[in-house]
Amino acid sequence: MINWSRISELKDEIGEEDFTEVVDLFLEEVDEGIEILRAIQDHGQIGPQLHFLKGSAMNLGFSEFSEHCESGENAVANGFFDQFDMGTILRSYEASKSYFIDALSDH
Repeated sequence: MINWSRISELKDEIGEEDFTEVVDLFLEEVDEGIEILRAIQDHGQIGPQLHFLKGSAMNLGFSEFSEHCESGENAVANGFFDQFDMGTILRSYEASKSYFIDALSDH
């Protein structure tokens, strides 16, 4: 669900002090991105939004969520809108976010 190796790399890159700020910013941006995704009415806007979410997820190690975004992005890009499962994407993000926050607070 979470690529902890990526988390360690990020901490090494930016430092422990700035890590919390980056995490807060990431979660804020993705929460906003999720709300935008929920509100999209035009199928043409789904792919770019999923691409943004996928990239954000990869940056902070949300590997499962990123994979779901990529699957949805590919389905939409190929015109298979019926294979785009927003519920799976939303559930994956919420589960990943909850797990991530709980794991960080345990350390």
